[in-house]
Amino acid sequence: MPQLSGYIDHIIFRNENNGYTVLGLEDDKGEITTLTGSFGTIDAGQYIQVVGEFTRHPEYGDQFNVKTYEIREPEGVAAIERYLASGTIKGIGPALAHRLTSAFGEDTFRVMEEEPERLASVKGISERTARFIGEQVSEKKDMRRAMMYLQSLGISPVFSAKIYAKYGTGLFEVMAGNPYQLVEDIDGIGFKRADEIAAKVGISTDSPFRIRSGIIYTLMSAQTDGHMYLPADILTERAASLLEVTPETVADMMDELILESCLVENTVNGERCIYTSVNYYTELGCATALSRIQSEEKEDPKLFKKISGIEKAHEMELDEGQREAVFTAVRNGVSVITGGPGTGKTTIIRILLDYFDQNGMDVLLAAPTGRAAKRMSEATGYEARTIHRMLEVGGENGLSFGRNEDNPLETDVVIVDEVSMVDIFLFNALLKAVSPGTKLILVGDADQLPSVGPGSVLRDIIGSGVYPVAALTQIFRQAASSDIIVNAHKINAGQKIKMDNKSEDFFFLERSGADIIISSIEYLVVKKLAGHLKVKPQEIQVMAPMKKGPLGVENLNKKLQERLNPPSHEKHERMYGDTIFREGDKVMQVKNNYQTVWEIRSKNGLLIESGSGVFNGDIGNVRRVDNVNGLMEVVFDDNKVVTYQTQELDELELAYAITIHKSQGSEYPAVIVPLVGGPQGFLSRNLLYTAVTRAQRCVLLIGSSEVVEQMIANKNESIRYTGLKERIIETKSGIDL
Repeated sequence: MPQLSGYIDHIIFRNENNGYTVLGLEDDKGEITTLTGSFGTIDAGQYIQVVGEFTRHPEYGDQFNVKTYEIREPEGVAAIERYLASGTIKGIGPALAHRLTSAFGEDTFRVMEEEPERLASVKGISERTARFIGEQVSEKKDMRRAMMYLQSLGISPVFSAKIYAKYGTGLFEVMAGNPYQLVEDIDGIGFKRADEIAAKVGISTDSPFRIRSGIIYTLMSAQTDGHMYLPADILTERAASLLEVTPETVADMMDELILESCLVENTVNGERCIYTSVNYYTELGCATALSRIQSEEKEDPKLFKKISGIEKAHEMELDEGQREAVFTAVRNGVSVITGGPGTGKTTIIRILLDYFDQNGMDVLLAAPTGRAAKRMSEATGYEARTIHRMLEVGGENGLSFGRNEDNPLETDVVIVDEVSMVDIFLFNALLKAVSPGTKLILVGDADQLPSVGPGSVLRDIIGSGVYPVAALTQIFRQAASSDIIVNAHKINAGQKIKMDNKSEDFFFLERSGADIIISSIEYLVVKKLAGHLKVKPQEIQVMAPMKKGPLGVENLNKKLQERLNPPSHEKHERMYGDTIFREGDKVMQVKNNYQTVWEIRSKNGLLIESGSGVFNGDIGNVRRVDNVNGLMEVVFDDNKVVTYQTQELDELELAYAITIHKSQGSEYPAVIVPLVGGPQGFLSRNLLYTAVTRAQRCVLLIGSSEVVEQMIANKNESIRYTGLKERIIETKSGIDL
């Protein structure tokens, strides 16, 4: 790779949070090159050597993208004077730099570090200023030494900066003693990376630190697949394979971790299982909180009459199942309403809102995502918020909520929609904020895909049999006229669907070959469906079962971006990794970021509202790309504008195509789903059911009819190891936990 060296002439832009910097580097010939990359603490005037590659930016020309760098001490009196004159050390400017180097010559730095009191002999420097200068030089020397040490271990500048920010000079002790601590403390460093570092510093493969970290890492990795625990034999097998040690070694350390309460041993369905302590007590906390909230209300003697009056006011008549769902919600502290599309869940919420309003009761409506909350507001006429906003998310790294057991929600009723999307940690936070005496009504479709995060909250609550559940099965007359809804219920029941294209809203195109399918999707999005439905092409959502492959989300996004938002001299763009983000692009947030600030402004630029928090699954559009300052603005739902630094772009993906899993809680005018062969785990009935139920006006499946039939027949779902059901049953039974 090419190397450059020279003095930092000036800093053009710097993000203090992640170290991303744009700077001008002056070489020995006096030529200045623009450098971009992640650096630790660097300053104008420093001499650095960098390794990287030249890139050509469409707007700003040639740049040098830095992969690694090394700060060199200035050599020679002139170099030392230049460094000091740059202002990198507070209190020293050009004139004072000249006097210092005139007095001490090439010995200037040694005097600053070892004998700073001698600086007071120079005109313009007091004893106090001399000590201050010495402290600064010492501090910067420590930082430089630490960064050079970390990079000698193969750690990138980005992570070196994070490690130094976390540990300071204490990092040497951490790296030499237990580099596996990085897995827990530094976001983005996993076990394998820590293992590589440990090998370089001489830690043996049978180190207790390594075995402990490997076991915990195995459990945390399982959590990304939705698991709350692992059966002991599976955990032992996976950890032994990861660590390349014997199962007995893992089992012995696992027992130690249980004794230390780092892990918790329990029994689920007669099988020994192992939790992290956080996961176990989160499940137990949910079960205990539900038991605390639950209570049977005194019978309202006028309940039937009031509900009948509300029905008449809405010029409707509930069927027996819907009316029972309303009664169940009114009579209990905790209740569940579940059912597929068209079964009247939203109608029941509207009836309940009128009933509670007539009885002078305050109600809060919430949903897991911004889109789901917006749909809830539009359907009911009442304000609905995301669960995060309702709980007043905040705190460092978003780990705390303003509403909790010490400051509960001030309301009589909480109704939460799309509960199938809620993971165990968010549910636990919600329950902490619901005080006894407040009704909690959980609404959702238990046949949808489980939450992206760990746990299976809705299914476990229903499966426990402890709390009343109203299961809606009857499809409304109006909904029954939609083949989208009819076919969704047939898919859920494992029945074949008609794919003869005689429907007005449900279509199937038999196509084979990735290129042909992609061309068909492009034509449908750009021309056919957009015109037919009178919507913008970007409102049509393409969904795929997988991310990788010719018909995976990543490739589909590149193809659709070329058609829907091609390069233009009028549009700025920014490349990050393999993705080009261009003004006008449809994008999705793919990580929960509780600290990201958003703003809503008027057309005149006046601030209307501001807050924090952007969440996994939020969709928006790129409004502005500012390559000078390394910024990108994205407009999300409700006109919330978020400004991203370049190094934060790993939180975004193009969203012309998304995975079916990411579509939960959202609805689109039309959805197009390419379906071809693939792993059975990706081709399940509930995956197809979820995709179909995301469409409002049109569903178009394209690919193999045989694959569609296989998906309908495949009832098998990926197993999630969760124990909330058991915790609820145990809590209800009064078992001593």
